[in-house]
Amino acid sequence: MTPALDHVFAALADPTRRAILSMLLEDDMAVTDVAEPFEMSLAAISKHLSVLTAAGLISQEKRGRVKWCKLEPDALREASAWMQGFGQMGSIDLDAFEAFLARELD
Repeated sequence: MTPALDHVFAALADPTRRAILSMLLEDDMAVTDVAEPFEMSLAAISKHLSVLTAAGLISQEKRGRVKWCKLEPDALREASAWMQGFGQMGSIDLDAFEAFLARELD
């Protein structure tokens, strides 16, 4: 795996970050709107957004005084191609795969 792919899987390992990506599937969102459904501080959400940005999964830009987040779906292309390679070996036990990633990323 490439270092970029490592960052993508590390970012996807956290349920909060996966939820943020799901929210951004709909449309670009202001950081404050991203933070609204979560019971954590804006600083904690900003850390999650930084991880997603570093992995290339989202981009952030300032529009006026508001910081906006945008999904970058192309960043998942390499991860998707890597996982599809496992499809040739039969069905994937995604729970086991998630446990494996959690052990590897800790």
